[in-house]
Amino acid sequence: MKKIFIAGCGYIGERIAHSCRASGADVTCMVRSPEHGARLESAGFATIAATLDDQATLPPFDLADTVLFYLIPPPGGGIIDSRTAHFVTHISAAEPPSKIVYMSTTSVYGGGEDRVVTEESPTLPDSAMGKRRLNAEHAFLQYGAGRNVPVVILRVSGIYGPGRLPLMQINQGQPLLNEDESGPSNRIHADDLTAVGIAAAEYGMDGDIFNISDGHPSSMTSYFNACADALGLPRQPQVALEEARRDMSPLMFSYVSQSQIVDNHRMLERLTIQLRYPDMMAGIAASVKMPANSVKE
Repeated sequence: MKKIFIAGCGYIGERIAHSCRASGADVTCMVRSPEHGARLESAGFATIAATLDDQATLPPFDLADTVLFYLIPPPGGGIIDSRTAHFVTHISAAEPPSKIVYMSTTSVYGGGEDRVVTEESPTLPDSAMGKRRLNAEHAFLQYGAGRNVPVVILRVSGIYGPGRLPLMQINQGQPLLNEDESGPSNRIHADDLTAVGIAAAEYGMDGDIFNISDGHPSSMTSYFNACADALGLPRQPQVALEEARRDMSPLMFSYVSQSQIVDNHRMLERLTIQLRYPDMMAGIAASVKMPANSVKE
């Protein structure tokens, strides 16, 4: 990969940017705020500060012979990802990229009930967020088919890492679902997700879909407890399912009540990935020791 364009160069995008530059690639970072762009520029990256919410203000993108990583989340509301629609429309008349890697989420499968989710599982999202993500997947696949551009989709589970542990929730003592009522949830360390993203750009084929997780699911309650223990903080109180349903925000309740296992065998085998943090205990311990803004070249 000689040229890289990262649309949405935030927490994971910056890690990809540093890693690709260390391998000799020419990296361009697209960010939302000029302040963020200035910080990346001072680190030596070519940057574009623009928002996909206002398509009329977008500058031209030079994507010829470039691997595009698209990491921009959808806006809130509705079931259409208007940002992806604007991006695809904006690049449709220009020279296409050589490959697209879109970071989606496992929310496209829906909540499920104690089931194992593979890449062949039906996509029946039960949340508006999942529907927006699935809409973005379809938009990129349709663009790729029309312009003969390989598209690789990564369906990513919960991301954690330095600066991404649930410190606020723990400090506020927000209640958790009782451990014996909390089903399996899935996650991936930021450094491992970075490595997977780069491997997908190098080895992924057109139409490939990969579930991204560490393969060791555990409940959200056990994850929050492990984070509290590693941070030396009191564990959060636990409540029964009906109380959680009544008192938690809909978003938080959807997180703590999810109950499915994301199968990651295709990721490990076809991308030949060896995870640095194959379980949350190793990943949490490393995250506590690292500075929140730690990014390695």
